[in-house]
Amino acid sequence: YAFKKRILITLNKIQLFVGNMDADIVIPDSNEHEFIDIASKLGYKKLYFLYDFDKKDKMPKNHDAGKNITIESGFLVNPKNAVSAKKYSRLLVAQSSDNDRYLIESRKIRIIYGFESTGKKDYIHQRASGLNHVICSLASKNNISVGLCYGSLSGNKIKNSVLIGRMMQNIKLCQRCKTRTIIASFAKRPFAMKSPYDVAELFSVLGMARKNINDSANF
Repeated sequence: YAFKKRILITLNKIQLFVGNMDADIVIPDSNEHEFIDIASKLGYKKLYFLYDFDKKDKMPKNHDAGKNITIESGFLVNPKNAVSAKKYSRLLVAQSSDNDRYLIESRKIRIIYGFESTGKKDYIHQRASGLNHVICSLASKNNISVGLCYGSLSGNKIKNSVLIGRMMQNIKLCQRCKTRTIIASFAKRPFAMKSPYDVAELFSVLGMARKNINDSANF
């Protein structure tokens, strides 16, 4: 009986740990139905589809997601179209580039992601993780979230080791600067998505506090 009780307590803690992780942000390319199918099987209740704002006329008008999945749409933007995109959606997302500071200071976007995928080489004593105290402080000041993209992790062990090291550094930096983070796959392929349990466990191992994991699941 005591063993079963411990198991139930552990399961309840896990459920609390990932209770809020019921949504993901993805970047479909005419494969919305596949994303919806995989998301439903993984236990997600909501999907955010991101589309290139410059191609907004080609995005689907409606999504038949059924009763189990709620769909919302947003746009991937850049410095040239962020102002115009603001009129069409409240969810504007930018991928990290040389214009990070400009976009963050403009306050036009809600999330900026992909810092870890910079092509720069890591230094001896520090990772080229794409983030620094200045960017984190500006993001906090302007209420912009840093997106942590687990979908960039692939089957390449060498690439993964670099990305994981950079992500761990960015997690520490964001927690130190109290910068809000968003955990999402930002996947272009449905099978790059992971279950909420796997995602929560991954970011726990990477050093993110449990409260921050739950907070990072609220878009």
